[in-house]
Amino acid sequence: MKRSRTTETYSTTVKSFWQTDILVIGGGPAGVIAALAAAEQGAAVTLVERYGFLGGISTQVIDTFCGYYPPGDNAKRIIGGIPDRVVDALMQRGKALYRMCPYSGSKLITYDPPTLKVVWETMAQQAGVRVLLHTFVVDAWRDRDRIMGVVAVNKGGFVRLQAGVVIDASGDADVAAAVGVPFESAEHGPVQPLTTTFRLMKVDVERAQQVEEAELQALMTEAVEGNGYDLPGRNAIFYITPLAGVVGTNMTRISGIDPTDPLQLSEAERQGRRQAIEYMRFLKDYVPGFENAELVNFSTQIGIRESRRIFGDYRLTGEDVLSGRSFEDAIAKGAWPIEEHQAKHDIRWQHLSDGVAYDIPYRSLLPQRVEGLLVAGRCLSADHDAHASVRVMAQCMAMGQAAGVAAALASDKSLMPREVSMAELQDCLRELGAVI
Repeated sequence: MKRSRTTETYSTTVKSFWQTDILVIGGGPAGVIAALAAAEQGAAVTLVERYGFLGGISTQVIDTFCGYYPPGDNAKRIIGGIPDRVVDALMQRGKALYRMCPYSGSKLITYDPPTLKVVWETMAQQAGVRVLLHTFVVDAWRDRDRIMGVVAVNKGGFVRLQAGVVIDASGDADVAAAVGVPFESAEHGPVQPLTTTFRLMKVDVERAQQVEEAELQALMTEAVEGNGYDLPGRNAIFYITPLAGVVGTNMTRISGIDPTDPLQLSEAERQGRRQAIEYMRFLKDYVPGFENAELVNFSTQIGIRESRRIFGDYRLTGEDVLSGRSFEDAIAKGAWPIEEHQAKHDIRWQHLSDGVAYDIPYRSLLPQRVEGLLVAGRCLSADHDAHASVRVMAQCMAMGQAAGVAAALASDKSLMPREVSMAELQDCLRELGAVI
């Protein structure tokens, strides 16, 4: 994306103009929930997604919601409201299950991504959200210090979309960057590696589950050092899914990539699929239960953990996370450990104390230097360490819920998002069932 321009720049090329109360860019977990929350508050909402389906990372890359629960077998959910309805819809269809994560010590929710695509679009339709698929945002414009809208392109050509409030849920903070919001990215320091996920079928799940982590690590070491297998990531995670004989994986590791550089991102996609084939070869050759495994699919695109992190009115820190800090402007909670995938094959885990959760402040969704704009999801205002916790999908959905309600309140009262009453926003979130 280039820096923002004036509306006149596109006067000869834009074929249509579209105005809405709330414009949400990015149909991932944060964006869809933001659109649903705003629409259910009575706002006219347009949701823009570059793929032909909704869900973002939840349907393109990952099949597990992390962050709903703090550590512990009997822990209570710290995420509520619209995200709960998503899980309920998956459970009612028999396409989700609970499992424990041995690394975080918390309960996870693994689901079937194709089913989640239908859940997302059904909920959006029922809420009255206008959805533009196959539409890619290429620029944004502002009038003085206020964002006015974006320019996007699709099969119909260029389209200008204008809104009273814009929510950037693009993951990469594309809109925020286009209108001059300051941010940190790979140009300022290392970002976490990327991962191509893949699923395997015809797995003897019962036998595979009997392989302990230490044994798996030993098998990987043997494969690499004894037989020349190329396995950059040594945390070989595979897990059960709601489909019989099908396992999901989180294994590949592509380091040293700037996800906002198109050439580097293209190379990362190639490397990710090459690594996935090598990891599949390792599983079939070394791990009991995978002897007859076959590839179901690669992730639709490579999984990006970290790219741009904006500077907002408050910057969530690693210290805030580990200390379980509370904020007066809390809009959601998190308890996932700091999970930093490092350039080599290690993952740095830093856990919160048992029973501790931290608040996500509303100010971390308010970008500096621009009015009329909110962010939601992994591009929030957070340092590298805090981001390694708060980026997981349950917290992204909770941020989207807060951003959507705040945008609707601002639109209804002709306010900027900074001017929204925190008491009113928190009351609305509690009415939806949010945990704050």
